[in-house]
Amino acid sequence: MNNIECRERALKIIVQVLAKMNAIWRKSVSCLRIGKVPHRYKSGCHPTVPLGSRILTDPNKVFEHNMWDHIQWSEEEEAAARKKVEENSAVQILLEEQVKYENDASKYWDTFYKIHKNKFFKDRNWLLREFPEILPVDRKSTTNTRELSLNHVKTNMASCLSRTHCSIPEEEEEAMTGNAGSSGGPRWTGFDFSIQDSEEHRKTPLKTDLFPGGSATFRILEVGCGAGNSVFPILNILQNMPGSFLYCCDFSSEAVELVKSHPSYRAAQCSAFVHDVCADGVAYPFPDGTLDVGLLVFVLSSVHPDRMQSVVNRLSKLLKPGGMLLFRDYGRYDKTQLRFKKGCCLSENFYVRGDGTRAYFFTRGEVHTIFCKAGLDEKQNLVDRRLQVNRKKQVKMHRVWVQGKFQKPLHSN
Repeated sequence: MNNIECRERALKIIVQVLAKMNAIWRKSVSCLRIGKVPHRYKSGCHPTVPLGSRILTDPNKVFEHNMWDHIQWSEEEEAAARKKVEENSAVQILLEEQVKYENDASKYWDTFYKIHKNKFFKDRNWLLREFPEILPVDRKSTTNTRELSLNHVKTNMASCLSRTHCSIPEEEEEAMTGNAGSSGGPRWTGFDFSIQDSEEHRKTPLKTDLFPGGSATFRILEVGCGAGNSVFPILNILQNMPGSFLYCCDFSSEAVELVKSHPSYRAAQCSAFVHDVCADGVAYPFPDGTLDVGLLVFVLSSVHPDRMQSVVNRLSKLLKPGGMLLFRDYGRYDKTQLRFKKGCCLSENFYVRGDGTRAYFFTRGEVHTIFCKAGLDEKQNLVDRRLQVNRKKQVKMHRVWVQGKFQKPLHSN
């Protein structure tokens, strides 16, 4: 058998394997839709399909598609990327000039959303494929976890609701209490501490008037929701799943207003609010130990590196035992990093764009350290390398992202 025949045979085997993987994935997704996939958090393997199934085997066919998956860099390509970063990082912006980008971060993003509205980013319809954890699992398989989580929420309830700054915005109060002008509807009265330890309170679910989504059995928070490019694909998934509730926040009031004004926004299943994740003293409109899932997609990169750890620490406290933080962001040497010009570097691997918004570029090791220091167990942490091509201009561009899944232990040490 000559080399050509061996190569053709190898390609046939690869095609057959990918076809089988595709069938397995489709079956797993159909199971996820009805909530019957146990151990779904054990997803440490590389994503395969559909976003991860297009493998470039013939370099001559590189311009036949817009994107190729699981690209291996040559030593020359990595060296060239490293050199480019060294060049655009050689001159850093003076510290006294950097202060404005930190202090006025929300203003820069407000301006961004005033200009672009909801037309800049595409909806993230790939979320379910990469993060099936967004879907609630079968209640029977998580009974013990939910009981433990409920007790955890009750423990933290008094702490949250006793803080004077843990208030609920007027719009959210109306959404959970009914029409504000109705004299017969329930009103926000706060938490009744006299019944906190009663037998009845321990056995019954949390009441809906305690906080938005208080009666939900599965709660998600998206941090840095922007104009809702993740919010509405998630709401579309959850609309036939009673008991699910989505929180979404952004420190840009313009972005939050875009979400609330969207025709698909449903206050009965979603609460959008303005929040700065870097503001340690400002509470969320729900108690600690409440969330099943936290979503950090291209958000942490906009936070100053010195504040990233405290942000993840705070989000970890919001999770129930067994809850997940799902992460995806820019990886080191992504084309976005290579395109920065000299004079845009704030600090090592941290840059400011022309509009004043910022971006950091991660390694797997950095992501591991940040999330594990927050007391979370690593379930997935991978570098997703792809080759994006401009078929018209015949240009090739390397995309690098880091994706991770981190779980809060069921029992703290």
